[in-house]
Amino acid sequence: MTTGQEELYLQLRAHTRGLHSSTAAVELLIAHRGWLHRADFRDQFLFTGTDFDTGEVTTGVDWPQTLQALDHGQLPCSGSEARILRIAASLGAGVPVNLREALTELDAVNTALVANAVTRATGH
Repeated sequence: MTTGQEELYLQLRAHTRGLHSSTAAVELLIAHRGWLHRADFRDQFLFTGTDFDTGEVTTGVDWPQTLQALDHGQLPCSGSEARILRIAASLGAGVPVNLREALTELDAVNTALVANAVTRATGH
């Protein structure tokens, strides 16, 4: 039996299956253990649908809307949380990110999460 959070992770992974960068973005959010636990984030920026061919339920992230809300102060968070979200959006949707700014002041744990995401995005 899976929990609601585990089910969400499965649906996010299903939505990005076969797309290295998009999968890396989702795995970064899952590993970060922040954004996907926030009801305001889930309710506003995740969308769920059913694959017509397989009947599989998938969930995606509306990256542009997420960053627009972040930029307009509608997603209050710490600096490192904002950086992780921006890096994930860049991987997930090609949204440009200034790496110099995004990587500044990340702690060792978050730096490792980003490094793993970059590695995953290359297909390794």
